[in-house]
Amino acid sequence: MSKPTDEAAPCSVVGFVLLSVLVLFLFAGFFMLGTWQFQRRAWKLDLIQRVEQRVHAVPVSAPGIDVWADIDTDDEYRHVAAVGEYLRDRGVFVQAVTESGPGYWLLTPLQTRDGFVVLINRGFVEKAIFTGESSQGEVRVAGLLRLTEPKGGFLRRNDPAANRWFSRDVAAIASAANLPAKDVAPYFIDADAGPRSAGDPVGGMTVISFHNSHLVYAITWYGLALMTAVAAYRLLRSRKR
Repeated sequence: MSKPTDEAAPCSVVGFVLLSVLVLFLFAGFFMLGTWQFQRRAWKLDLIQRVEQRVHAVPVSAPGIDVWADIDTDDEYRHVAAVGEYLRDRGVFVQAVTESGPGYWLLTPLQTRDGFVVLINRGFVEKAIFTGESSQGEVRVAGLLRLTEPKGGFLRRNDPAANRWFSRDVAAIASAANLPAKDVAPYFIDADAGPRSAGDPVGGMTVISFHNSHLVYAITWYGLALMTAVAAYRLLRSRKR
């Protein structure tokens, strides 16, 4: 009767070792994921702070042709300004949903003094009709630099042929407006809010929001690591008994 017991003992030891390795692996994995989320949280908070500084800074000149190749996400939401004249007959309406409800962004090319063209998101209008023109001749536009939005909106692709736009795709809009690609800035500007007449687009409606749930994720992962450690402790106690 003692033989089965002797044979079962090595199997029990092997099982215990394998289970211990698994528990250790899970604890290390959960702990590393929690630490990574804390690092991500620090990065996100720094990003939010830097964006806030850009948004509220004094406007600087909109980037010219010589620096277009260097524009990246670090430039997004930079407060910039451009001086020029609107190419009023080449504007487009891009479908939008805002805190004011559904409607459109009015994007109009601005021929700048510096010789390049930049798309200006002049603001929100409820209908794809714009009759007001409170700004005539040369204008100075200040606003936030935004990166192009290629490939259309969520589950909806831009249709230039039908003049239906769901995202602010600079290259596609410039092409549809017959603007020379080499002269068009690879970004657009969300115009600031300012004095307006009835019917003018409503500017200054840029939504700046960064999803930041990293603390919750970190606590979750660390919680799982703690639960794994408790399970390992109980396993060890039961083994000693």
